[in-house]
Amino acid sequence: MTESDSSGQKSTLLRTVVAQLRRRGGAITLSDSTGVALTGRQVLVRTLVLRRILRRELDPGEKVVGVLLPPTVAGVLANLALAFDRRVAVNLNYSLTPELIRASITEAEVKHVVTSRAFLKRMPLDLTPAKVIVLEEVAAHVSLVDKVMAGVAAFLPWPLLERFLGVGKIRADDLMTIMFTSGSTGRPKGVLLSWRSIEANTRMIDGLLRLCPDDVMLGVLPFFHTFGYTITLWTPLAMGVGAVYHTHPLEGRVIGSLIMDRKVTIVLGTPTLLRAYMQRLPPEDFKSVELVATGSEPLPQALADGFEEKFGVRPFQGYGATELGPIVSANVPDSRSHDAAQTLREGTVGRPARGVRVEVRDPTTGDVLGPHQPGLLWVTGPHVMLGYLDQPELTQKAVVDGWYNTGDVVSIDEAGFITIVGRSGRFAKIAGEMVPFAAVEQVLSGLVGTGDDGVPRAVVTAAPDRLSGERLVVVHTALEQTPAELVRQIAAAGLPRLYLPAPADFYQVEAMPIIGIGKVDLKAIDRLAKEAASVPRAKSESQPLH
Repeated sequence: MTESDSSGQKSTLLRTVVAQLRRRGGAITLSDSTGVALTGRQVLVRTLVLRRILRRELDPGEKVVGVLLPPTVAGVLANLALAFDRRVAVNLNYSLTPELIRASITEAEVKHVVTSRAFLKRMPLDLTPAKVIVLEEVAAHVSLVDKVMAGVAAFLPWPLLERFLGVGKIRADDLMTIMFTSGSTGRPKGVLLSWRSIEANTRMIDGLLRLCPDDVMLGVLPFFHTFGYTITLWTPLAMGVGAVYHTHPLEGRVIGSLIMDRKVTIVLGTPTLLRAYMQRLPPEDFKSVELVATGSEPLPQALADGFEEKFGVRPFQGYGATELGPIVSANVPDSRSHDAAQTLREGTVGRPARGVRVEVRDPTTGDVLGPHQPGLLWVTGPHVMLGYLDQPELTQKAVVDGWYNTGDVVSIDEAGFITIVGRSGRFAKIAGEMVPFAAVEQVLSGLVGTGDDGVPRAVVTAAPDRLSGERLVVVHTALEQTPAELVRQIAAAGLPRLYLPAPADFYQVEAMPIIGIGKVDLKAIDRLAKEAASVPRAKSESQPLH
């Protein structure tokens, strides 16, 4: 495992969190759909209790600890307790296959996994070779001494509490968490993120959204994803705002009730989730919501229009990467802007957050390109990852002189707004030309819409082709139009000839595969398409995939 430099500046993240929890001592700070609601003081005391009982289960020198919990108050407390014990949390990606979960455990050298009986009942998993720590079982052994010691510690002045816990030894560049990528475009990689990265990200969010004490953030994205871990777990704690959690992002009825009951002001999600909320929730559920931020997928203008028309709040788009923990840029509504300059431009992913520097470079020469010239996006700042777990060669390719190569093709205008031309790997090379899948998907989305669950009904990928190198493939659920009709309509929309898939390259699936944060599993789509495309093609009708 890659080790970070233990010298240098101390991390101040935990000091900030403790100060905010004390400031919110009597105010509800964390709550969830199980009925748990904790004030800032209760969060701090229960975290210190959990730290004590986990120390009895873990080896003294055990550095890395797995966490297998959905977005709940318990999930927050487990992560916070491990942080206060100077251990590295690995929030395991339970949307992966059991084999990949076990591979993550092995690669990160996880000896124990903290989970709950309720979660294991819902999702029984073999966590070999790790041992399981069940929260309900260890909580039964909390003693009066544990409660008294935690209660006393919660009121100690920070210098004494810092010394008591030993957290004064935490350096900004120390490893804080290992985040395994979603695997939507390839095998999951362990991303090593430092305390500096997570703390910088919380400040970036505050700088972008101008958070205030009355804000309440909805947390439905899993903590194994940086969007959920950094923005909905650590940012509320560090910036002193409330948060309410639910385990499943697509359960609209429960989420609507939580938004109303807790007067949620900030909703974070993906376009897929927003579509689902549009279809399942009445307008009054969003009465308290002031900000709706999206990421992970492009935000179509039609979706933004429809969402605003129904709920009275317009979604805006941001951009990030796991390797950056995750913030790069975001659009900012005027109501939250810090300055008079334009801070929102639709069709873009906004301008870089404070402290973030970006460059667009020629993918061949590496030369820095000017405004409106498409090229690879490189990013630097205090939040760049330490590297990939046990993959030094891959790390050296991804991070050069402190700059991270996102692999995404973008252009940047004179005002600094970033436009995504194509996501990493989401191009086909047809007859020597690069064809972005997103351009075809945007037209298809307008033609076929989305399913009742908000998931896209058609996704574009590519398969090898003997004559042209690659060809476009459309994987879709049941549609009213025939492939031939759709191809004619795509052509009528004005797309170039190379952007037109052949009717024989439409393949139907029973349900679109998605990953835990509610976006399409592109790796599964790619696999399905390549398997189907290897079979001799029929002439026109869509072929079923089994």
